[in-house]
Amino acid sequence: MVIDTLDNLSNYESLNPLFAQVVAFLKANDLNKMEAGKYEISGKDLFLNLTTAKGKTPDEAVLETHRLMIDIQIPLSGDETYGYTPACNLPDADYNADKDITKFGSLAAESYVTCHPGMFAIFFPQDGHAPCVSLEPEIKKAIFKVKA
Repeated sequence: MVIDTLDNLSNYESLNPLFAQVVAFLKANDLNKMEAGKYEISGKDLFLNLTTAKGKTPDEAVLETHRLMIDIQIPLSGDETYGYTPACNLPDADYNADKDITKFGSLAAESYVTCHPGMFAIFFPQDGHAPCVSLEPEIKKAIFKVKA
């Protein structure tokens, strides 16, 4: 997991060959002015989901992991807190290959970190994460899905 400001995202380009395309997309587009939806950047290997999600309490947020994709999550409208548990500490659970997701039900995260607009969180396949924890009823956010 990586937490940092968007100004520093280019420092992480060496972690994945597709990260440079995320940085270029962000330089060329204002996420706050874009309509909600899915934006393909490099086919199924790199795309953006721009969405509004329901704010949740820590008890409502569900831990999840992905095997094939990395998430770069960027809160746009307000603070977003993410629960975090290393995947090696999570129990076995059913994997949905069509959606590349394993959900862990009502299991509480081991720790929490908050990102403000202008920040990002990167979750790799080894990172269990519970997104959308917020006091706000809705959170506008960007989720870049990057092939691991």
